[in-house]
Amino acid sequence: MISRRNFLKAVVGGAALFTSRDAFASFHDDRTLRMMNIHTGERLNATYFASGGYDRAAVDEINYFLRCHFTNEVKEIDIRLVDLLCDIKNTVGGGSEIKIISGYRSPAYNEFLVDRGRNVSRNSLHLKGLAIDFSIDGVGNGNLAQIARSFAAGGVGKYPEFVHIDVGRVRYW
Repeated sequence: MISRRNFLKAVVGGAALFTSRDAFASFHDDRTLRMMNIHTGERLNATYFASGGYDRAAVDEINYFLRCHFTNEVKEIDIRLVDLLCDIKNTVGGGSEIKIISGYRSPAYNEFLVDRGRNVSRNSLHLKGLAIDFSIDGVGNGNLAQIARSFAAGGVGKYPEFVHIDVGRVRYW
């Protein structure tokens, strides 16, 4: 008879093997994001990784798409964040459209939100291109947050209207 401890070790070991296999495979597969920005109404369908490399033009399109909608400022989004968003999308279903609530946030827009009592940090990782707020129709935010946490790639916050992900230190709220 297998002990509870050995059973748990086997489950954790199997999960680690599965996760590392998927992460390795992802560097050989094309990576595409299909997104809609709720503030601008713009849509983007971009394959930003193909044939084993990042497509600079597609990454630039993503950076522009995730610009601050308040000031139109563009900032380079950390590619780890883009990959994390793609991994989450692939976990829920590869063809899903991602609704972007907030990508890059300019200092002026962030201060505007702070002044209006919105629940935003003065030192938000959105200011550095390290955070995205998003939702996916048909997928509950609780489920999205749980999937995001499974990657242990940074911060994950669950809100009624969206999920926040970032590539800062690992933390959950």
